[in-house]
Amino acid sequence: MSEMNVRAPRHLWVIGILAVLWSAVGAFDYTASQLRIESYMSQFPPEQLEYFYGFPAWSVAAWAVGVWGSLIGSLGLLLRKSWAVWVFGASIAGLALTTLYNFVLSDGLSIMGSGAAVFTAVIWIIALFLFFYARAMAKRGALR
Repeated sequence: MSEMNVRAPRHLWVIGILAVLWSAVGAFDYTASQLRIESYMSQFPPEQLEYFYGFPAWSVAAWAVGVWGSLIGSLGLLLRKSWAVWVFGASIAGLALTTLYNFVLSDGLSIMGSGAAVFTAVIWIIALFLFFYARAMAKRGALR
């Protein structure tokens, strides 16, 4: 069967839609944080706001690559594009740098609490799943 005739499995659409919704939440969080949208940022105590607003530029850039890469990769998955695999890979690289800053190079754990570490673990699980899922779909020919 040629690559053009491979039908996308139904789970690709379900996972793709869920991935877009999940990634859109991350993109909104990034945007609201960077634009300092008061209605969103008011949920955080002053010490957390100071921490967020003090991120170095490279960490903010890595965060951007992580969240926007995830959203673009998710859209690529829905569009059945094989480049989604590489975009998810870039997103993971951004996540790795962000995690490094938050939990190794800064005192993010003490400021944000253990809930942040648990949530970061969830983000890692989903990011890795999406990368390996997209890679598997590309190998099957469902992405072109």
